[in-house]
Amino acid sequence: MKMTVEEIAVRLGASFDGNPSAVVERVAGIRDAEAGEISFVANPKYAHAASETRATAVIVEPSWAHPCPASLIRAANPEQAFSRVAEWFAPPPVTFEPGIHPSAVVAPDAIIGSGSYIGPHVVIESGASIGARCVLVAGCYIGHGASAGDDCRFYPNVTIREHCRIGSRVILHNGVVIGSDGFGYAQEGAARRKIPQIGIVVIGDDVEIGANTTVDRARFGRTRIGNGVKIDNLVQIAHNVTIGDNAVIVAQVGIAGSSSIGARTILAGQVGVAGHLTICDDVIVGAQSGVSKDIENRGMYLGSPALPFDKATKLIAHMSRMSNLKERVAGLENRLAAIEAKAAKAKS
Repeated sequence: MKMTVEEIAVRLGASFDGNPSAVVERVAGIRDAEAGEISFVANPKYAHAASETRATAVIVEPSWAHPCPASLIRAANPEQAFSRVAEWFAPPPVTFEPGIHPSAVVAPDAIIGSGSYIGPHVVIESGASIGARCVLVAGCYIGHGASAGDDCRFYPNVTIREHCRIGSRVILHNGVVIGSDGFGYAQEGAARRKIPQIGIVVIGDDVEIGANTTVDRARFGRTRIGNGVKIDNLVQIAHNVTIGDNAVIVAQVGIAGSSSIGARTILAGQVGVAGHLTICDDVIVGAQSGVSKDIENRGMYLGSPALPFDKATKLIAHMSRMSNLKERVAGLENRLAAIEAKAAKAKS
C-alpha cells in the first residue's frame, strides 16, 4: 500500500507541513525509520531522535516546534493517530479456512461451532465445546468438559484444562495454560500432601492473555478473570484469584492465591501480590512493587511494601540521601570525640 503525506493527513483530519506528494509505504519507529516510512513522536524528550530521523513523515502534536527533516503531520494525539496509520499499512491478517485438520483428535461427543478451524494435532476431549468461528491452531489442548465461546483465537500449544470455561472473543497466545492445579499442600510431619484442586477457571469475554502465562484452577469454586481483562506474557495467577473487568496485568506479575484485583486496576511489570489480599478498583501499582496489605483507596502505589505514590517517592528520596547523612553523622562523631578529648586533656 502507498499513500501520500497529504492523503494520510486528510484521512486523519490533521494538518501537515512539508511535501504533500511524498509517498509513504510502511511504518517504523522514529530511530529506525527510513525513506518511504512514517513514524511518530508523542513525547518531546524524543525531539533529538526526530531531528535525525530518515523517515519521510512524522506524526507530531499540533504545537511541535522542534527541528525535523521529515514532513510533519500534526495530530491532537500522535500515538493514537499513528495506531490508525499502522492499521492501514498492516499486512492482511492470517486467515484459516473452517474445518478440522486430519491430524486433530476430536472426541465424538465434542461440540465444534460452525465456521471454526481446528488445526494440526489439536486435541479436544470428551464433553468439550468450542463456539462458532473459533481458531485453534497447532497443538492446542481442550480438556474434558471445557468450553470456549464464539470468535476465540488460541495460538500454538494453548492448554485449557478440564471443565474450565472461556468466554467469547478471547485471545490466548502461545503456551498459555488455563486451569493447571493450584499450588496447594498440607503439612504432614516433614512431608507435604497434595490438596486436591477441584475448582475451575472462568474467563469472561474480550480477554487477551499473553504467551506462557498461567492461570491456576481454584482449590474449590472458581478462579475468575473478568470481561475485557488484558494480561501480558509470563504472568502467574494463582488459585481462587479474582480479577475485575478491564484490569491490566503487565509482564512477570505474580498474584498469590485468593487475592482479589479490582476493576480497571493496573499492575505494572514484576508486581507481586501476596495471598488473600484485596486491591480496590482503579488502582495503579508501579513496577516491581510488592503488595503486602489490602489497598482500599484508588490511586497510584509504589515500592515494597507498596505505599501511596507521594509517600513512596518521599521515602525513596530520603533513602537516596542516607549515604550523605551517614558521612555527616560520622563527621559530627569525630568532631565530638575531638572536643571530648580536648576537654579531658584540659582537666588533666
